Amino acid sequence: MHDFLLAKQIVGDVLKVSNKKGLKNIKSVSLEIGSVSLTHDSFNEHAEDINLENLKFGIESIAKNTVLKDTKFNIKKTEGDSWKITGIEVE
Repeated sequence: MHDFLLAKQIVGDVLKVSNKKGLKNIKSVSLEIGSVSLTHDSFNEHAEDINLENLKFGIESIAKNTVLKDTKFNIKKTEGDSWKITGIEVE
């Protein structure tokens, strides 16, 4: 569930960037994901780290109903406790 929430946020942010910059035909998006942990009920003891396979599945599932449906998402695990878009490649 947490993975899906982050996937929704990532797709939303990529769509915002593409709209703001007028990007079309986005071929790939590169992301760096640190040890992002989310809680579903505000209790830190219930925090779970993001599973990269589930995250990628969530991103692809959400993106398939958008202009990002053919976009490849490259996810790299990094140090730290956040995530960021590191690159967007267009055709």
